Amino acid sequence: MNESLKHVVIIGGGFAGLNAAKALGRENRVSVTLIDRRNHHLFQPLLYQVAMAGLSPADIAAPLRSILSKETNVRVLCGRVDAIQLDERTVTATFGKVSYDYLLVACGAQHSYFGHNEWEANAPGLKTLEQATEIRRRVLEAFEKAELTKDLDERRKQLTFVVVGAGPTGVELAGAIGEMSRFTLARDFRNVDSKLARIILIEAGPRILPMFSETLASRAMRDLESLGVQTWTDSRVTRIDENGVDVSGDRINAATVLWAAGVQASEIGNQDGFQRDRQGRIQVQKDLSIAQHPEVFVAGDLCSFTGDNERPLPGIAPVAMQQGRHFAKVIRCELDQKPRPEFHYVDKGQMATIGRSRAIAEVGKYRLTGFPAWLAWLVVHIYFLTGFRNRLFVILSWTWSFISFRRGARLILEKHWRFYGKGSPAQDDAPKMSGVGSVETMPVGVRQSENDAGNVDAPIPPVPSKSAR
Repeated sequence: MNESLKHVVIIGGGFAGLNAAKALGRENRVSVTLIDRRNHHLFQPLLYQVAMAGLSPADIAAPLRSILSKETNVRVLCGRVDAIQLDERTVTATFGKVSYDYLLVACGAQHSYFGHNEWEANAPGLKTLEQATEIRRRVLEAFEKAELTKDLDERRKQLTFVVVGAGPTGVELAGAIGEMSRFTLARDFRNVDSKLARIILIEAGPRILPMFSETLASRAMRDLESLGVQTWTDSRVTRIDENGVDVSGDRINAATVLWAAGVQASEIGNQDGFQRDRQGRIQVQKDLSIAQHPEVFVAGDLCSFTGDNERPLPGIAPVAMQQGRHFAKVIRCELDQKPRPEFHYVDKGQMATIGRSRAIAEVGKYRLTGFPAWLAWLVVHIYFLTGFRNRLFVILSWTWSFISFRRGARLILEKHWRFYGKGSPAQDDAPKMSGVGSVETMPVGVRQSENDAGNVDAPIPPVPSKSAR
């Protein structure tokens, strides 16, 4: 690395970090290091499609090295950042220390269970590919169990799905389950009628989709009802276990519970030197830098920034993308010895899809519903999806699903991979399927991260050779 160049370190390969790296690509006055604990960029707005078997993981993710391969001044390092030494201008990662001249912290957010982290085992959220495939497994396995059992109460429990949180993610999940049960799976089972699946969307507030206008939220609720989704508003979850949910004094027996109710900022912001708001997000100046350290910037879901309307900006992809590009603009101004520009978010509207040919969209004073909104949602998401191959495969998958009412990724994938030893299928009770909503036993040597369901962060020992037995 040329030491005469300014070294820019970016933590996080999400929308903010990736857009910042691309904007600084081929800038011959800086060298850029992008650090992420995963090797891929994930298009999170379509993650629910993976969870609901509409798309495969590779359709919405692409390797960071591949995306940035043409940016000759950008290198990608795969590892986890554990600490930031603000005074030393270094970050400590799993592979060692990296110094910086400018730092962008864009680590994103994770789920918040409001002080009940033990609920995660029975109510996974949706932030990663691992969580998406786990949700897919639980939903599909519930239908398989319903097909096997002769107990009517057990069958009713297996065919009951609860989604906690009625924001865009919760609405999209509930709508996708309703659509899949009534159209895709209706002809696949012989002993159960999948169309009788009960989907309950729970919201603690007075209505669903509070970020949309009341008119659009009401339209979305009617669309959900047409797919068999019940919406419970002003209802607060007080307990979640392997058998269901307690909601405002009522008990719902359900085999599958999904969490879409709250998020909290990444733990990297909990160290000294960062000022945080009540949600744990890092407070920044008008140029996205932090107080007393103008060389350190924060963007994306981790950033607490008050917009021109005096309200905090939401944690959505357009905000992160614009903040990432603004960071690159500030660096260029610094190199040109020009004043730093302030960040101003350009609101291009918001969208949510409820199911096949059903969506709502709001752009300023303009509102769309039904098929036009759904078509606009398709065009926008295809446009921002990374990589030509991803766009092509998603278009083909959606076209096939629209014509045939089929979903092509209905695979139940277990975490077990070994033929021998503890955790292998041979050691399990074969007729007994892994419990829906229960914590599975991981193979020896595998440790599951507290905040990232399904993420293996410890090495797996190899199967001993014959000579070692």
